[in-house]
Amino acid sequence: QVQLVESGGGLVQAGGSLRLSCAASGRTFSSYAMGWFRQAPGQEREFVSAVSWSAGSTYYADSVKGRFTISRDNAKNTGYLQMNSLKPEDTAVYYCAASRGTYGYRVSSYDYWGQGTQVTVSS
Repeated sequence: QVQLVESGGGLVQAGGSLRLSCAASGRTFSSYAMGWFRQAPGQEREFVSAVSWSAGSTYYADSVKGRFTISRDNAKNTGYLQMNSLKPEDTAVYYCAASRGTYGYRVSSYDYWGQGTQVTVSS
């Protein structure tokens, strides 16, 4: 079992930045790929970004490419999502997730999920 807790969400103006954190506990975090997803009201959960267990490979949705950066510090059992140039359409609950397999964009690829953190971008 892996327990994930997100933090760092909040209210920010368009063009601003936020850094989300995902603290992991339980089994060795470094053996899991990690992803970030988001879900806006009335919409399905969508992929944002993912990173391999070693942080050697990263993957981004087209909508955030060039603005968001995913990273992880396995020594601290923590993952991060740096979000810059935020837009109102980035408003959503953001979830981190861990996968025993390879990293990917499908919700079904991930085995463990955090409770989410709200990000609201005002125009």
